Amino acid sequence: MRKTRVLGNFVLVLVAVLAVSCSEFKRLQKSTDWQMKYEAALRYYEEEEYYKAGVLFDQVLPIIKGTLDAEKASFYRAYSYFHQGQYILSGSYFNEFATIYSRSDWAIEAAYMAAYSSYLQSPDYNLDQSSTYTAINAFQAFINRNPYSEYAEPATKYIDELQRKLEKKAFENAKQYHKLERWEAARVAFETFADEFPDSKLNEEILYFAVDSEFSYAKQSIRSKQKERYQKTIDLYEDFIDKYPNSEFAKKAEKFYVEALEETKKLSKNS
Repeated sequence: MRKTRVLGNFVLVLVAVLAVSCSEFKRLQKSTDWQMKYEAALRYYEEEEYYKAGVLFDQVLPIIKGTLDAEKASFYRAYSYFHQGQYILSGSYFNEFATIYSRSDWAIEAAYMAAYSSYLQSPDYNLDQSSTYTAINAFQAFINRNPYSEYAEPATKYIDELQRKLEKKAFENAKQYHKLERWEAARVAFETFADEFPDSKLNEEILYFAVDSEFSYAKQSIRSKQKERYQKTIDLYEDFIDKYPNSEFAKKAEKFYVEALEETKKLSKNS
């Protein structure tokens, strides 16, 4: 019984504290004293109450624009939204800060955080990758401008990670065409992958599937198109085996090659 009473009293005290805190924040929102708002915003930020800090920074910044306090308020506002997980806004505000306060001690960090905010918006590989391209471009622009910054190394790491995500998406898309037996689309997708990601570790498998797809495409084609497409199979195989002579896919690819040669000879005799 005593424990229940103590717990009840604690809850009442907590509710009272929260009520006072909320009423204080509401008063600050309505206040015309920008200095008080600014100091409260900094206090809320230090206490990790980022929503309240962000609201007050938003209210104060138009008033203090052009002052020394505006620089700190702008930087902290961007982080207030970042810590809330509102990465579109944080990216915008970090970018704005880096542009307006380009000589600030925080300018490089803000430019990096703008790119990092875009990185955190990048979705799983199977979804639209527009934000992934935005993040890669932002990180690359950052590295170009700040090659010796402490943030250059993590920026490079994130670019590599995002590139692998794009590779995976392109690879899975091409494999899907293959699975659906859309042979021409599959072969084009595999070749495009190899062109777009020349350093990918997936290229050995990609080029094998290009041979596979073109051979299957030739096999189901009308007679007048077969010779051309079997020849394409041969060319793809030769490119594949030249690049990966010891590939685990070499024997499978060779079967397509041998049959394509035989079919080409037959078609040449009958033409």
